Amino acid sequence: MRRLLSRFAAAAIACFAISVGAEDAPTVPDTLLQRIAACTSCHGVHGEGGDNGFNPRLAGKPAGYLHRQMQDFQKGLRHYPIMEYTVAPLSDEYMREIADYFAAQQVPYTKQPAPAMSPQATARGEELVTRGDPARGVPACMACHGANLTGVQPDIPGLVNLPYDYISAQLGSWRTNTRNTIAPDCMATIVSRLSDADISAVSAWLATRPVPADAHAEVAGSVTPPMRCGVLGG
Repeated sequence: MRRLLSRFAAAAIACFAISVGAEDAPTVPDTLLQRIAACTSCHGVHGEGGDNGFNPRLAGKPAGYLHRQMQDFQKGLRHYPIMEYTVAPLSDEYMREIADYFAAQQVPYTKQPAPAMSPQATARGEELVTRGDPARGVPACMACHGANLTGVQPDIPGLVNLPYDYISAQLGSWRTNTRNTIAPDCMATIVSRLSDADISAVSAWLATRPVPADAHAEVAGSVTPPMRCGVLGG
């Protein structure tokens, strides 16, 4: 009997402790900023990008593009374990809300590091970005991403000021099929026609471009895609 009473007393004390702990626990505010803490821990509070060269800037990117990337991670078209885990439980409405938040952020750009390039490599990077390589069926980056490389609403991202490591990694991901999107995947087609040296040259040239005075994405319809592209309805 004494042992039974001791057990009841212990249980009562435990319940009381849990009750007190629950009452003392601070209330977490249900704000968008709190709910996207998983995003901002890597990409910055305002989407300014991480300082490791791999977590890209999200601020000011077209909302349609940001939303599409989360969809692609969720559908298994684009692969990166942290992102796949983060977006797995999110509703489409929630992903649109996140995309709209980061698209609306206006924060200063920071200078990105890039490896030293030979004059020949620099010239090749500039050639591919501004004019492409028609003989190999490679359109200029500017043909889709805009004359200032700031992107085009609502689905084409800006490339200016992205880190060298991030750009080269993404081009490599298209080549290895770890980054895909709606067919026809024009970027996968383009990258398949580039050499390793081309990828490095393009990445370095883009990473060192000065940010234009107006870094906003161009209005929809500003460019005519040079090839069929699924994300653009082609």
